[in-house]
Amino acid sequence: MSVYSTFGRPLAALGALLAACAGGVAQAATQCSVTADSWGSGFVANVTVTNTGTAAVDGWQVRLQFDQPVSIVNAWSAELAASGNTITATNVGYNGHLGPGQSTQFGFQGSVSGQFSLPACVGDGSGTSSSTSSSSSSSVSSSSSSSSVSSSSSSSSSVSSSSSSSSSSSSSVSSSSSSSSTGGGACAVDYVIANDWGGGFQVNVTVRNLSSQPIDGWTLTWNLGAGESFAGGWNASFSTSGSQVTASNPAGHWNGYLAANGGTASFGFQANNSQPPANVATTFTLNGVACGGGTSSSASSSSSVSSSSSSSVSSSSSSVSSSSSSSSASSSSSPPAGGSAAFAAQMGTGWNLGNSLDAIGGETAWGNPPVTRALLQAVYDAGFRTLRLPVAWSKFSDAANYTIDPAWLDRVQEVVDWALDIGFYVIVNEHWDEGWLQPTYANQAQANGRLAVMWDQIARRFRDYPQTLLFAGTNEVMVDGDYGPPTAEYCEVQNGFNQVFVDTVRATGGGNAQRYLVVQGFNTNIDYTLSCNDLPQDSASGRLLMEVHYYDPYNFTLNPNSQITQWGSIATDPSRVETWANEDWVDGQFQKMKSRFVDQGVGVILGEYGTISRQSVADHHTYRLYWTQYVSRSAAQHGLVPVIWDNGYAGDGGMALFDRNSGARLYPDLIQAVVDAVD
Repeated sequence: MSVYSTFGRPLAALGALLAACAGGVAQAATQCSVTADSWGSGFVANVTVTNTGTAAVDGWQVRLQFDQPVSIVNAWSAELAASGNTITATNVGYNGHLGPGQSTQFGFQGSVSGQFSLPACVGDGSGTSSSTSSSSSSSVSSSSSSSSVSSSSSSSSSVSSSSSSSSSSSSSVSSSSSSSSTGGGACAVDYVIANDWGGGFQVNVTVRNLSSQPIDGWTLTWNLGAGESFAGGWNASFSTSGSQVTASNPAGHWNGYLAANGGTASFGFQANNSQPPANVATTFTLNGVACGGGTSSSASSSSSVSSSSSSSVSSSSSSVSSSSSSSSASSSSSPPAGGSAAFAAQMGTGWNLGNSLDAIGGETAWGNPPVTRALLQAVYDAGFRTLRLPVAWSKFSDAANYTIDPAWLDRVQEVVDWALDIGFYVIVNEHWDEGWLQPTYANQAQANGRLAVMWDQIARRFRDYPQTLLFAGTNEVMVDGDYGPPTAEYCEVQNGFNQVFVDTVRATGGGNAQRYLVVQGFNTNIDYTLSCNDLPQDSASGRLLMEVHYYDPYNFTLNPNSQITQWGSIATDPSRVETWANEDWVDGQFQKMKSRFVDQGVGVILGEYGTISRQSVADHHTYRLYWTQYVSRSAAQHGLVPVIWDNGYAGDGGMALFDRNSGARLYPDLIQAVVDAVD
């Protein structure tokens, strides 16, 4: 594999020439840098576009000029069109604005007719946001937000298109609530109570810049009413002091720019309320300047207020640091009532079809028989309502371009169809798959490209399936052998994997524009998740869930040679029980996930947990059963969806709950312990 890097001029060792990128508008100028990983004629490229001028760029376009014909396999964070030796890249909605000195990135996978060499990058300064390809070109666009699709003539091939978010399932309430408004000026705020359920409410807020100058970076402050307390929000950073709430986005943030003469930014939040109904806020300050005034009221099915002021607002004010633990992305629609946490609450308890579709070498390579509908029916009849399908997708018909074998797609689809027809919620993931998702800078570009190419194919196969099918992008991402706390590098790259996954699925459109997607914390470790991970940006609101796993304490749950064979308060031999990771630890770990995610409306999947059998230890099953009961119940009580691991192996050290051949229940008490966790 060859690695290339250029910025204005190439690395000396490569001896290639990259022309300067120039473009933008007015006194702005853009420059671009390119890095690429290649393998023969295939490659993955990452491009950074930087505004080197003194004025903001609103919309950019660059051209990548190759020395031979080039085609696009997949792309992310830009709209791309290929024609002959040239690829034209145009910003998507969320990354078109670049303040002076600011940068954005996009990437793509492609192939050339011969040996790959690094392209030159040229900016044309047009600032346009659409592209047209000729009859001989192929076009692709991929974005985490709504944007236009590249057009082409009848003989061109369209690879993918961006999709826009649709309206959410939340509805307005409280027909007796009021609507208030005030006159125009330099800023205006729409404050809409979208849902009010007595003990809490949801608000959608739109900030408008009515001045003749743009605002790059904004801070909005207002006060909640008596009995109200902030619970969490999306599309901004939040801090609170008493009843005062501050929402902000810094300069350069995708939601931090308010264009002149009516530019808007939207965000939302949820609050608890001990004195319903919800109060309609009427007084705001934007970047320290009042945006308030008198109001008039009228009956409405939802509560709203528009507040404005004639005072000018400075665009240079500083941003407020974030205290919010919830992260989401731009969308024109409101999140579903209760967010993805409400959806997760419907999923019941789950079971993993482990070591089958994720087996390296084929479905039966790890000792399990082919999956049958009868097995899935037996699991459903036992009381499970969610089926997690670990899948190793790297079964390629064209390995150079990561093309998944159609026969393998057909087989996975067959199992998914059985499960959905039976009545399961189904989670399909990209499992270990020989560990190719290493979260390092050295591996980042190729892994991002491969992840995008593979999820594009998976998502398109299931594009119009019902919303009871969920996608999970990765599994237990970590650097091989390093079980310690993740470095900043590891976190950055792994968060990037989550973003590429979300962007790729959303770009396929159809049912995937609003599909529930599951992203993972670092190595699915709860503490690492809290320190390392935020939710990716998403064009659909309230449709992301976080996944963690739980196998504490290791010596009891997974170590077949350990002398730790008892667990919890019922243990009788202190030498056979760990001094940590007992009941209080379980509750504490799950409470962390509840506070950080569930209480903010973000569903949490406990995607794996369980203990191995120790058939040679006479009393081990007693403690295995108690551990399973306690962990399952605590997970459910804290709002997590418990999905027990089953690897199909019924011998000593195995974790099978069902006989994979007959569907018989091997451990009825363990099964019941999981199923009974959800009331």
